[in-house]
Amino acid sequence: MKLGVIIIQVLFLHVFLFLGAALKEVFPLPIPASMFGLFLLFLALCFKIIKLEWVEKGANWLMAELLLFFIPSAVGIVNYDEILSIQGAEIVVLIGISTVIVMGMTALIAEKITGKERSEQH
Repeated sequence: MKLGVIIIQVLFLHVFLFLGAALKEVFPLPIPASMFGLFLLFLALCFKIIKLEWVEKGANWLMAELLLFFIPSAVGIVNYDEILSIQGAEIVVLIGISTVIVMGMTALIAEKITGKERSEQH
């Protein structure tokens, strides 16, 4: 039963991906279609058009399996000797810095959201 719920929720999340792709066709901005879909999902959650429970388990499963999506990229990088050169070191440092920034921003936003939820509960 739980697996069925997760599958349905992942499919529901894909609806927003497809809506984002359609929106990308209407507004050809240099933004990936998945970002359009993520923004639409964000708006739908903010305006309570959809409930968090409708996508939470599917999103948690996708986050838990996120590493699997990066393994093909990591294996592909091994084929390029340039990664070990000076330019490769610069790229690795840039990836490290951007990762720290994303993690920090995610932590700040999560802290604000959980603080807001705690204040609403009391």
